[in-house]
Amino acid sequence: MKTKLQLSLAALALAASSLASAQNLLNVSYDVAREFYKDYNAAFVAHYKKTTGRDIKVDQSHAGSSAQARAVADGLEADVVTFNTTTDVQFLADKGVVAADWAKRFPYGASPTTSTMLFLVRNGNPKNIKDWDDLIKPGVQVVVVNPKTGGNGRMAYLAAWGYVRSKGGTDEQAAEFVGKLYKNVPVLARGGRDATGVFLQRNIGDVLVTFESEVVSVNNEFGAGKVDAVHPSASLVTENPVAIVERTVAKKGTAAEAKAYLDFLYSPEGQEIAAKHNIRPRNEAVLKKYAAAFKPIKFFTVQDYFGSLGEAQKVHFNDGGKFDQLYTVK
Repeated sequence: MKTKLQLSLAALALAASSLASAQNLLNVSYDVAREFYKDYNAAFVAHYKKTTGRDIKVDQSHAGSSAQARAVADGLEADVVTFNTTTDVQFLADKGVVAADWAKRFPYGASPTTSTMLFLVRNGNPKNIKDWDDLIKPGVQVVVVNPKTGGNGRMAYLAAWGYVRSKGGTDEQAAEFVGKLYKNVPVLARGGRDATGVFLQRNIGDVLVTFESEVVSVNNEFGAGKVDAVHPSASLVTENPVAIVERTVAKKGTAAEAKAYLDFLYSPEGQEIAAKHNIRPRNEAVLKKYAAAFKPIKFFTVQDYFGSLGEAQKVHFNDGGKFDQLYTVK
């Protein structure tokens, strides 16, 4: 007959064995998706246990999207990447780290959600900022992410450029407008969350240009009423692409788990969690349910004015490109 000590040791061994057998996934993601994936991961773990009977653990890594892509290329063992610009995933595809046809592996070009760029201003909107034109006025300080290090910054730049084009302006007029805007930028942030810290913790700037989803994160972290959200008259549709990191899942044997993780993003439950975090769902029923949160904006796409994100990267953000020509380091 076993003693209580032997039974306790056996139970501990069984628990340790169960933990050891649980698969671990690493999702390497962009800066302002922290809170979304915290909630999403908890839901996925429960879903996975219910549907497979097995345990799974999901770890997160967050920073500027482009910096994350470079880290994965350099060996960070992500099972999946969930970014905010397709060029960052394509960068990994070009390196052979994700599948060449990654955009065909999941619906909607492997982008389960979208967002857009808007403005966060200080409570009461003391500078009366209503649209992009207000960002180039004298005395207005604009906080944005460095487009070299984060997709948030690239989307803000392209949204400002596209705004001019959407009103019938030329590329030359757009370049002049964006140049004026960056003259009002006191400091370039490394990533979206860093930009929020610059704006709210360091109290720099009058307006923060960021993803629509950051409204919820700011309210949760800093308390409601610190900022007002201003939706400009026109803005860019931004996609949130995802991919399995083939190099890692082949090594760890986690391909099925990684696919299940990304598939769940498209489920009604995954889409609803996204909507609660002010990330626009693809599911029309969920989008309709949260219509009050997603203000109507005149949307334009990267394809409308830049051909593709890849082309925009070459023309605007590669070394010596338009951004380097327009922005002077202060």
